[in-house]
Amino acid sequence: MTIDGETLLAGVMGWPIAHSRSPRLYGYWLKRYGINGAMLPLPVLPERLGDAIRGLAALGFRGANVTIPHKEAVIPFLDDVTPLARRIGAVNTITVGRDGSLCGDNSDVFGFIAHLKASAPLWEKQKPAVLLGSGGAARAVIAALIEEGVPQIRLVNRTRARARDVAAHFGDGRIAITPWEEREAALSGAGLIVNATSLGMTGKPPLEIGLAEMEKGAVAYDLVYSPLKTEFLAKATARGGQPVDGLGMLLHQARPGFTRWFGREPEVDEALRTALAADLGL
Repeated sequence: MTIDGETLLAGVMGWPIAHSRSPRLYGYWLKRYGINGAMLPLPVLPERLGDAIRGLAALGFRGANVTIPHKEAVIPFLDDVTPLARRIGAVNTITVGRDGSLCGDNSDVFGFIAHLKASAPLWEKQKPAVLLGSGGAARAVIAALIEEGVPQIRLVNRTRARARDVAAHFGDGRIAITPWEEREAALSGAGLIVNATSLGMTGKPPLEIGLAEMEKGAVAYDLVYSPLKTEFLAKATARGGQPVDGLGMLLHQARPGFTRWFGREPEVDEALRTALAADLGL
């Protein structure tokens, strides 16, 4: 990659940032479409976040992705935040306007739904959905399901108080809190089951859930992508479910930023999945 005075610049901010695959992902698309652009890793200490954000326009950046631990802390430093990002309470995509203004958005909702529809086009969204977890990823999933008009979201979390806080944040009557101990019964009649916890991830405890109540044909969506095929997905497949892994969400959520910063809507295809999976060692 050669950077010159005409190169379109974007970055990804986090602390630490070495783990981020955004530079590889965006680099793949930039090379594929022959665009003179670069996605740079930007290690930003929490106490220097304001300085870094204000420097984007001055340095000629088109925008930036924001990752842990800055997704919530970045909001006060922005000139504008989309209603969707405010509803979730987190920003992961910043676009620099022609006047230097900074607009924050959250593309996780787009990534979640785009991957779901691409992987399980027969998903029955008129049925209830079960969501395991109440963290930042779960908030994006809730916002997505509300936008899609899902009639009920059964929110299941190990800490009931945390689930109550999330439900109160959205203030939507379709969110029904279910105790963790009743997670298996909550699957009855659901068209979609989403694991938004870290359970089942490499190095983490397993997701212990029986699927006897899961309907045949229901979609099992695991936001975990390491391993790519989790035990949860394997069990769901064996029961006739439609498995959706977490890698696709990672790929699709990058599309809006790439389009805004580099002027080309990128495609998520099997070649990209294979390349990133190999890079992740999956």
